[in-house]
Amino acid sequence: MREQFGTGTSQRERDHARDYEYLVLTLAKGESVKEARRALAEHAEYGKWDLVRTRLYIGGGRKYWLRRRVLRVEATV
Repeated sequence: MREQFGTGTSQRERDHARDYEYLVLTLAKGESVKEARRALAEHAEYGKWDLVRTRLYIGGGRKYWLRRRVLRVEATV
């Protein structure tokens, strides 16, 4: 299983209060779906990630996209 982190960057204007960071879990054809479910549950419970998209490919590979909101802290001084 492979994990890739990314950010929700786009070229258009966006509301900075709604920025997300993304995590993509990739499973190859022969890898266990049970292990992927365990990893998804751990990310959701402890990392506050939400499952956004699941993709099953013809060859048997799977991809899961998770996201969570980025908290922006503004200085009050």
